[in-house]
Amino acid sequence: MKRARTLAAILLLLAGWLHSADWKLALPGYRYSFPRDHFAHPDYRTEWWYFTGNVSAGEGRDFGYELTFFRQGRHAKPSPSTGAWDSGVLYLAHLALTDIGGRRFRHLERLNRAGPGLAGADRETQRIWNGNWIARLVGEREWELQAVHPDFTLHLNLVSEKAPVLHGENGVHQKAEGAGKASHYISLTRLRTTGEIVLDGKRFPVSGSSWMDHEFFTHSMSSEQTGWDWFSIQLSNDTELMVYRLRRRDGSVDAFSGGTFVARNGDSTRLRLEDVSFRATATWKSPETGAVYPVAWEIEIPRLGLKLAAQPRMEAQELRSERKIGPSYWEGAMRFTGTHNGKPISGVGYLELTGYADEVDLSGRAGRDAELGGMTR
Repeated sequence: MKRARTLAAILLLLAGWLHSADWKLALPGYRYSFPRDHFAHPDYRTEWWYFTGNVSAGEGRDFGYELTFFRQGRHAKPSPSTGAWDSGVLYLAHLALTDIGGRRFRHLERLNRAGPGLAGADRETQRIWNGNWIARLVGEREWELQAVHPDFTLHLNLVSEKAPVLHGENGVHQKAEGAGKASHYISLTRLRTTGEIVLDGKRFPVSGSSWMDHEFFTHSMSSEQTGWDWFSIQLSNDTELMVYRLRRRDGSVDAFSGGTFVARNGDSTRLRLEDVSFRATATWKSPETGAVYPVAWEIEIPRLGLKLAAQPRMEAQELRSERKIGPSYWEGAMRFTGTHNGKPISGVGYLELTGYADEVDLSGRAGRDAELGGMTR
């Protein structure tokens, strides 16, 4: 679903970019096929890939990380190309590291045209990339991630322990009323993770668990929806949970909110809004944007016998768009405690909070916010 996000320096690039009638809509009946559906779907206007995870180097040195790629198409039926630098497709990417032991959050954003191989998501080479930030599929279930920041580098190996989870029903994950107000939404919910983080010149061998979300669509939300609160949760009994609230302009929670529960054997159960109770228990105010984010929660799903308390592993995990090539939002590493059918349980995961600093618009309305301003989950 996993990520609201304005634009200043590239308005000329974006002028005239909405020709929505030419794009495919996310409609029922889509048939997934892998590895094909791990890569780009250029017939759809917007696409993203989210890798997030919690890893540990031991001795109290824990990290959260995020490496995300976004594709935004200009037109489904392009005019004759103007050459290798034709701006028909833009790729945005975000990189973040939560140094929990060091109590510091670092992040970076990047924007490239597809151009002469600067960025892409290519089935033939089995990779998704933006410059030297790369996610590469090796075989059927293994991913290699690499990314470089002025302060750190990531080199991680992710092995999927469960088959891809297909959210929604009949091939679509509906997010608003109406045909095509939906996405095709895939998750890898249990990725065993090993590798290395180099931070400030020091090497940390790490291990832990990651999650990957991949969505592609043309329209997704309605104009009355302003943002979301989204959780990915990996529990200690080898089950996983994705739940989210879509927020409306009048302050209510949209009826298309819900989620998916993944059992130990990989079977998934769709959850609707009436199945899930959310209650925010603490907030954090950003000193940079002034946005107030609900960063701690209680989640209850009676039909699953599940009660969870969600706490941020660090409060200051806001990704601010320094160059205004995307909006600001909060996305960070989380811990979970609670009970499942009366038995104690714990877990790790990620929480994404959008629409608090900048409004989301994935409704397909014309305008700059509908182009890159909504390019998060």
